[in-house]
Amino acid sequence: MKSFSYQTPMVPLAEMLDKISGTKPDVIFLFGNESALSSDGAQWDALKKIREKSGCKHLIGCSTAGEIGRHVSDDGISALGLHFDNTEIKVAHTKVDSIGSSYESGRQLALSLLSDDLAGIFLLGPGVNINGSKVVKGIRDIIPAHVAVSGGLAGDGTSFEKTNTFLDDDVYDSELVAVGFYGDKIKITTAAAGGWKPFGPHRRVTKSEGSMLFTLDGRPALELYREYLGDKAANLPSSGLLYPFSIISDADQETTGLIRTILNIDNDKNSLLFAGDIAEGELVTLAHANTEGLAEGAGRAAADALGDAESGSGAALCVSCVGRKILMGQDTEEELESVQDVFGNIPVAGFYSYGEICQFEKSGKIELHNQTMTITHFAEM
Repeated sequence: MKSFSYQTPMVPLAEMLDKISGTKPDVIFLFGNESALSSDGAQWDALKKIREKSGCKHLIGCSTAGEIGRHVSDDGISALGLHFDNTEIKVAHTKVDSIGSSYESGRQLALSLLSDDLAGIFLLGPGVNINGSKVVKGIRDIIPAHVAVSGGLAGDGTSFEKTNTFLDDDVYDSELVAVGFYGDKIKITTAAAGGWKPFGPHRRVTKSEGSMLFTLDGRPALELYREYLGDKAANLPSSGLLYPFSIISDADQETTGLIRTILNIDNDKNSLLFAGDIAEGELVTLAHANTEGLAEGAGRAAADALGDAESGSGAALCVSCVGRKILMGQDTEEELESVQDVFGNIPVAGFYSYGEICQFEKSGKIELHNQTMTITHFAEM
């Protein structure tokens, strides 16, 4: 396997084109800001030249809330190219007609990539007007548990208004796009970690519908959440990114489980809208973090994704959450430094997302995560 990564502002794109000319990767993953990756933007015509100039078979990517490469950037692009010696790839895309069709869209995408020799899938989805948890469930109901599935939901800075995915020459605003990897020569390992710590009392979810939470212990969820936040409640929903919920195991009530980020509030219904589903009967608590804890979590994800491979080998895609970026601010680079300390000098690209997709170590199932650093490591034997 051969690989390269490149990160640049949009202006010196010609320099990137010169460097990747004739490399002929099987796939290039490309991440950039929404305006650059819009089908009606002049910059998209320039970006399409990456495929032509490099000779790659497929170009896939999405808009972001920040780009990941050797450093964190905004309003630029980050790219990872992979050329395989003994691995086949296949691409697919499926429209998400509405939030209610998310499960079926995930299922159809999985069916289009399913094969006996499928080793892994990396997928990207729109970041708005979608139920990421349902997409993942649709995929999980089709794809065998031993297949590595990872990816994330596109971003739009901190606007949460319009996101794009793209595949080859086409840009979409409501389409799942994915790459399947086939054969027994490729090794794909994934891991996700957060670094969040639970605090405050545990509460039982007594009424919810999908990603909408109505009551905790019989009390209106928004009312209770405002009490916890105090003065910070005046900045809702944006302040909710800094104080997500952690789903707690009934068996082990000290362990942080899946993190769920608050995307919006409904004052009329006194409810909270999350970035992923939260089921009735689940036990939850608030969570908080600092830069040190989030950076440690990113390093742990890198170590788990590297597994028994040697540092300095392979290539990696990193998907981190916009909420982490907001919390860390100017210190965001620290989580990338933790990743680099583990991986060494390997090609890396990725983005800040509205949701991360990866196996959850505690359940062994593919899940939609919030507020994690999710890493996919590629190597070919």
